[in-house]
Amino acid sequence: MSKKKDRKTREKDLAPSRQGKSEEKKLSRKEYEAALYDLQAELVRLQYWVVEHGHRAVIVFEGRDAAGKGGAIKRITERVSPRVFRTVALPAPSDREKGQIHGQRYLSQFPTRGEIVLFDRSWYNRAGVERVMNFSREDEVERFLETVPIFERMFVEGDVQLIKYWFDVSMEEQERRFRQRITDPRKTWKLSPMDIESYRRWYEYSRARDAMLAATDTDIAPWHIVQADNKRRARLNCISHLLSQFPYDSVPRKKVHLGKRRMKGKYDDLASLKGRRFIPEVF
Repeated sequence: MSKKKDRKTREKDLAPSRQGKSEEKKLSRKEYEAALYDLQAELVRLQYWVVEHGHRAVIVFEGRDAAGKGGAIKRITERVSPRVFRTVALPAPSDREKGQIHGQRYLSQFPTRGEIVLFDRSWYNRAGVERVMNFSREDEVERFLETVPIFERMFVEGDVQLIKYWFDVSMEEQERRFRQRITDPRKTWKLSPMDIESYRRWYEYSRARDAMLAATDTDIAPWHIVQADNKRRARLNCISHLLSQFPYDSVPRKKVHLGKRRMKGKYDDLASLKGRRFIPEVF
């Protein structure tokens, strides 16, 4: 038996969830967009409820590189208000931030009432990239894994809802997506030196993931794993699950009437633009 075939056999035994709907017939674009439309309409309902009740929530998105976290976040936020659903994707820490306690710069981004904050990567960098790439000492990582459940319990009991997602993807699918980023000029920016290292260090990241889940998958702040080999299904499943985590209902809203335009002071407001700089109509 070849090594490739042997690995696929092991994957089937160890990760049966990967053999489910993600390997059924392809979800057509029409089916996907219809389902996404309905889910995004529900996210708008959730938005009104969050504002009405002053709810606060933090959603953490972690996972393999190229597993589709960014795509899922985009579909969650593209039809709602950025003032309610706020995305945080922090760059590498500054010199000043490096001197702070770990997690301090994330706490400053936490939600106020009536707000949901989505972290595209989070304080869990310490358990992942920092550990694998030796950016943090092993004793620092171990201390983080010991204390982060206490940290999370503190703000969950302080009335901040916490939802944590881990996006998982197979070795073969990750390679396919990386190769696509190499050749597609629209996606080359997505392929960083850290991505290349994550490709090389697959099993080191696997062990880091396993240690993180073992230490931080708690009853008060559990991890929810999204199998993301099929991007469309992963996005729909993630949004559906996210909605199920809130006890929201419809908030009564006043019926909107446009009324009539005020025609007092009517003039030729197109002629007044004559001579202004219009962009070329190339298309």
